[in-house]
Amino acid sequence: MEGGLASEPLNVYTAKTFGWMFLGLLVTFGTAIAFSAGGGLYYLLTMGMPAVFALAIAEIVVVMVLSARLHKLSIGAARGLFFAYAVLNGITFSAVFFAYDVQILLTVFALTSLYFGVLAAYGWFTKRDLSGLRPILTAGLIFLLVFWLISMFLPLSGFDRIICFVGLAVFMGLTAYDTQKIKQLHAAFEGDYEMSKKASIFAALQLYLDFINIFLYILRLLGRRSSSN
Repeated sequence: MEGGLASEPLNVYTAKTFGWMFLGLLVTFGTAIAFSAGGGLYYLLTMGMPAVFALAIAEIVVVMVLSARLHKLSIGAARGLFFAYAVLNGITFSAVFFAYDVQILLTVFALTSLYFGVLAAYGWFTKRDLSGLRPILTAGLIFLLVFWLISMFLPLSGFDRIICFVGLAVFMGLTAYDTQKIKQLHAAFEGDYEMSKKASIFAALQLYLDFINIFLYILRLLGRRSSSN
């Protein structure tokens, strides 16, 4: 049985948060490999854009519910939503495993792990308050979202490398910021067992998203599509 979180040291709490993040990544990559190898991607694509949009909407809904109703959800429900998102994202990710050679995917994963690890370590050990970065990072996210929406209607592929560098800067900054925020969550909910556990899952989701986005931007910069496609 899990003990009260009030007695749980910060380093243990942080390790568990990163543990949930890594489990989420494992579920996502495992789902992507299985879905791609099993031909699921082919059937998804044959269903057309409505199926793709439905999958994207489902991912957004899961994140919104987890964010907006975190206080009301049970610990089990929060964990369930986190892993549901990991599975849904894995289905989306199966296209990556189909389109790119395994060697480049492993290289990009290694680079992502390196960059993520360095920024997470910085966020953990730095004495600087990184909360001042939040407006800049938020503005960067809005810029990336607006650019993505515009690119759906206009040919902006010429700006792809610039956008990749912007995206990397934003999500590497978020990695440091989200890592430091774990300390704030531990302090804020130290006496509230349920909320501490749920906050840990939410922090794991944020770190998970940081890792996934860094991976995708590096892949766009360095990746070469599989010669079989």
